[in-house]
Amino acid sequence: MSAAGKDDKKMFAVVVRYIQPIEQVDAVLAPHRAYLQSHCDAGRFVMAGRQVPRTGGLILAQAESKEELRKLLAEDPFHKAGVAEYDIIEYVPTVFAPGFAVFVR
Repeated sequence: MSAAGKDDKKMFAVVVRYIQPIEQVDAVLAPHRAYLQSHCDAGRFVMAGRQVPRTGGLILAQAESKEELRKLLAEDPFHKAGVAEYDIIEYVPTVFAPGFAVFVR
């Protein structure tokens, strides 16, 4: 268990890259946002948002493993509709703002 009382989870940055025209992305935006919110509410995602310019997005996530995170991302409406690809980067937070301490082992 970590100091925050959570199971030891790894931290990931997920770079979401749109691979279809923005109109196709927008067609599944509402269910994608609901998907993101459900995982934020469950504590699996820390935050998510779009890139500027709007070519994709970024998700900060916690998971037991990269494979577990891949399974979660396979449920994303963006993935199911084939409008985005994901680059998953595992990282270890070493410097962080006080409010983020809960996410650090």
